Amino acid sequence: MTTSQTTHEIRHPLAEGFAPAWASAWGQDDHAPWAAVEVKGVEQRLRWLPPGRFQMGSPDDEPRRFDDEGPQHEVNLSTGFWMFETACTQELWEAVMGDNPSEFSSPTRPVEQVSWDDCQEFIGKLNKELSGIQFGLPREAQWEYACRAGTDTALYNGPIEIFGERNAPELDPITWYGGNSGIDFDLETGYGTSDWEETQYEFDVAGTHPVKKKQPNAWGLYDILGNVWEWCHDWYSDDYYNDSPSNDPLGPPSRALRVVRGGNWGSKARYVRCAFRYYHAPDGRSSDLGFRCVAFSPSLPVADGSGSEPSAEQG
Repeated sequence: MTTSQTTHEIRHPLAEGFAPAWASAWGQDDHAPWAAVEVKGVEQRLRWLPPGRFQMGSPDDEPRRFDDEGPQHEVNLSTGFWMFETACTQELWEAVMGDNPSEFSSPTRPVEQVSWDDCQEFIGKLNKELSGIQFGLPREAQWEYACRAGTDTALYNGPIEIFGERNAPELDPITWYGGNSGIDFDLETGYGTSDWEETQYEFDVAGTHPVKKKQPNAWGLYDILGNVWEWCHDWYSDDYYNDSPSNDPLGPPSRALRVVRGGNWGSKARYVRCAFRYYHAPDGRSSDLGFRCVAFSPSLPVADGSGSEPSAEQG
């Protein structure tokens, strides 16, 4: 058992048998405590992630790693937080924003074609819609901590073995990536894959899939690898170890690009690992870019939709 796994012994917000005032439903299962919020009839479940320590980044011997994933280093997150159990769905986006920009239109698929700036507008409106809870994008360290769920391997279900560009069998049970995202793809429109090489399965078109069709990690988070990239709050730096402290890292000061994590439905296998880091301009949009939110104590500052930086306390 790793250090971060033992943190689930810490008393959590539902331990006394009372739900948060903001929760429309709540409970606990084999993964983690959960609570839900509801917006115009659309329910979004969140998982409670306790404070803890973990090894951020990848070791030097991880297959197909990149230099900006290291050096691997210990990070301490001193405050627990709630996190969307899935990427934000199209039905939740539409309930909050009144439109649906997604290319792969389907209520239970993740929303995509949303920029970092668009996410800030969504968060601002969501925070006004609900009382007693406030949302933001995860810090990069929070995202990787959540993805790993107490593990220290390339994937949250173990090591990865890559046989071809888009062929890593360990990914198949947990995620949609470039090796399997054409399987059971059920929309009339999809992305042509004739130029994709070394896929795990054969198919002609691919795209996103509805959430919660693959196995979650140990903390009950679905599709945190694959399906869509997930925006993080942080600016991107290829020297993240030196740019942030080991306690509650906030990322570097203002840069040009924002961090995205997790890989997507078209990704090569090496991009769909817990430690892989990528980036986009804050106004960038594509059919593989989505997000999931974290929730903070309402007593702490959060994004108000303006894109302003939260205080250091938020981390």
